[in-house]
Amino acid sequence: MANVEGTHHHHEEVSVWPFVIGIGMLLTPISLTAYFAWQNQMVGLVTGGLALLFILFGAAGWANEHFSKDPEYGLGAMGTYFFIITEAVIFGTMFAAYYTARVGHAHEWANWVPEGISLPMAGLLTLILWASSYTIWRAEEILENEGDNGKALKWVFMTFVLGALFVVLHVNEWMHLWHEGFTLSSNMYGTGFYALTGLHTSHVLLGLLMHLYSMWLLATGKLSQQRPTVLRATSAYWHFVDFMWLLVAGSVYVIGTMGI
Repeated sequence: MANVEGTHHHHEEVSVWPFVIGIGMLLTPISLTAYFAWQNQMVGLVTGGLALLFILFGAAGWANEHFSKDPEYGLGAMGTYFFIITEAVIFGTMFAAYYTARVGHAHEWANWVPEGISLPMAGLLTLILWASSYTIWRAEEILENEGDNGKALKWVFMTFVLGALFVVLHVNEWMHLWHEGFTLSSNMYGTGFYALTGLHTSHVLLGLLMHLYSMWLLATGKLSQQRPTVLRATSAYWHFVDFMWLLVAGSVYVIGTMGI
């Protein structure tokens, strides 16, 4: 009888990239301290720039090492799911603060609503994100079922374009409202409006970076039918961003503009 012992080997590798990222993380608070506490802007900016380079370079190297050497176990998306849960808590805190202010200032709230607030614009932004949810879903389905990197990349690119269009239109709306005098410090509505829409847009920007990363992996063949986890994680995160927009838009545009 053949000896099957030893067929499974415990394999460990030492990677330098977490150390590189760690240096960047260490330099980050130092740069902030130099800029704000020591009042040395030059040192703060240089140190902050180095911190960003270390973090980006380390993350890129670590990712390349993973896709070059490590097998995919299919559990990578789990980290994204836990991350989404923590982000939902952050949004929940913001919603709680917003609705507390909405109820507490119900009688004067209507006087704070600017003329530039546009429900049709909110509807257009919602349609854009709904369409982007479909395109990222198509990319994931094509990669996992057909294994066609080229077609999957095109659908991810369409998602990226839709997300970028959302950001451009939304920022343009902010600029018009700000020009009208509706600013972050105008009143409680202004604070809540920019806090919630700004928090959401920051998540959209992160999603766009994830799309760019996914496109690079698809183009280089590092993301494939056998290695779909990054696209799965990107898709899950993007669906979360789209869902949160429904809550944000409903809160700041619909309930926010009600006269009661």
